[in-house]
Amino acid sequence: MHRGPGGPGGNFRSFQQDSSVKHHELKKDTVRRVLGFAAPYKKQLVVFVLLISVAAAFTAVQPLLFQKIIDDGISTGDTTLVVTLALIVAGLALAGAGLSIWERYTSAKIGEGVIYDLRTQIFDHVQSMPIAFFARTKTGALVQRLNGDVLGAQQAFTSTLSQVVSNTLTVVFVLIAMFTMSWQLTLLSLVLLPAFVFPARWLGPRLAKITKESYHLNAEAAQTMNERFNVSGAYLSKTYGNPQAELDRFALQAGQVRDIGVKTAMYQVIFRVTLTTISALAIAAVYGLGGLQAISGELSVGVVVALAAYLGQLYAPLTALSNVQVTVMTALVSFERVLEVLDLEPMIKESSSPKDVLAAVHTTGAHIAFRGVSFSYPRAQDVSLASLESVSTLSVEPNGETIKDLSFHISPGQTVAIVGPSGAGKTTLSHLLTRMYDPTHGSIEIAGVNLRDASFTSVRATIGVVMQDAHMFHESIRENLLYAKPSATDAELQEALIQAQMWPLIQSLPEQLDTVIGDRGYRMSGGERQRLAIARLLLKSPEIVVLDEATAHLDSESEAAIATAFDHALAGRTAVVIAHRLSTVRSADKILVIDEGKLVEEGTHSELLLANGMYADLYTTQFSDQ
Repeated sequence: MHRGPGGPGGNFRSFQQDSSVKHHELKKDTVRRVLGFAAPYKKQLVVFVLLISVAAAFTAVQPLLFQKIIDDGISTGDTTLVVTLALIVAGLALAGAGLSIWERYTSAKIGEGVIYDLRTQIFDHVQSMPIAFFARTKTGALVQRLNGDVLGAQQAFTSTLSQVVSNTLTVVFVLIAMFTMSWQLTLLSLVLLPAFVFPARWLGPRLAKITKESYHLNAEAAQTMNERFNVSGAYLSKTYGNPQAELDRFALQAGQVRDIGVKTAMYQVIFRVTLTTISALAIAAVYGLGGLQAISGELSVGVVVALAAYLGQLYAPLTALSNVQVTVMTALVSFERVLEVLDLEPMIKESSSPKDVLAAVHTTGAHIAFRGVSFSYPRAQDVSLASLESVSTLSVEPNGETIKDLSFHISPGQTVAIVGPSGAGKTTLSHLLTRMYDPTHGSIEIAGVNLRDASFTSVRATIGVVMQDAHMFHESIRENLLYAKPSATDAELQEALIQAQMWPLIQSLPEQLDTVIGDRGYRMSGGERQRLAIARLLLKSPEIVVLDEATAHLDSESEAAIATAFDHALAGRTAVVIAHRLSTVRSADKILVIDEGKLVEEGTHSELLLANGMYADLYTTQFSDQ
């Protein structure tokens, strides 16, 4: 019941590990934390180890039974003993099959449980990270931690544990049996062991190197496909690209994958053939020398057959154990990479005694105050990713202030527009108001509550946002809307779509609300996606609304229709409208003009035109042709 396949190449997986992990220095508490993840499964782990131990014992017993059948049954003509021992062998085979099923079930329960625990913890932790984390992190690398490294960590509890325990017990049981039968042939078998270990030592690092290169080449080919096969990439490729050049580029990448695949296959077959050949030579030596001893009467025929059978059980686990450090370290390094993500400290944390902003708004009204706010975007080091080059794109950026000592007040129910040239810091203000970032200095208050003291849940419940690039999930219209209000009825969905001027379009679709809108909503036009996002906002019905270039993708006709919907939807609510197109902000109660992170003007549309300052200049520039 040895856990590797029956041949000498059974533990081939071990030699595909990168031997460089042996030199990796684990953090001091890694093993302790690994054991912490094992704690909920300690009973299953005990059962798992016991099953492996019994299976190893069954493996070692079988050749002894073969020896007894030959020497004590066949040689003496004792048919009863032959039949009895044969039935015992059959019983052990059936019991071993049952043990294998039980062992696999236990292994699966432990392994899948660990995967579930790790993935849910990472998913929950990553969701708590600030927007700066996602702005710097490579999504593919992060997903790899959630998938590949989690699977690698799982190996610490299943295959790695199984291999180490099973191989160790198998070697101990087999060597005891072999030394009992013939210490001379046993020593001869051990002398031949280096002939097994050397191919693994020689081919292992080379195979690890080309395996890593193969992963890299496959990743590049996959990246090309991902970039060309999503909607945006396909559109860009068709409008700017050269189909033949694209094919040639991909063919080159696919050719490299093909060539290294052939090389990998050759290394593997050379390895297997080498070990198979050496195993055959070892068995030939045992039969030859053992046969001579059997003829001379020193050994029985059954012992020779049993020793030859034991050789098949000895070399594979011994060879695997010679590489056990790499196998164990590979699993632990994967675990450590998962723990690195869990150890990332969110830059924005909820107060230990958070306050309910929404309750305060219901009491005092949704007034907003920026008090001496200054802000600088964090560098990679500030986001706590400087040590994870494989997860984050690291860069050192100037630590200049985007917002500088900014103060203003918005009264409940006011619609305030924020305008200014590109790069002035308008969108940054929306990020600060929704607490995607915290100010470097100063404070932001809603209904008298400092956002640093507010609960995340109440901030999200109080504020609704529509961005310039409205993101939609690859799901139905209904599911995208219900994201804002899971309990909404069809009547509420319809009312929100009517106010967003989308209902006639929805009615014209064959599947109406159940229409799947594609990757990022690309089955809809930019204006349709934007109006769907506005419907989602209207469904949420927040106390404070932030519109960040929310009408940027709408044509004049749609913009006029949406303006009417906004007048109805924003009545009695506090609204912050960030706009580049000044035609959308003329009716605002107050306009704040931002330049280089500073408040340079404040007033109504008419007052700012009369002041003949930056707002007047921007307005004149946009409407000079009228």
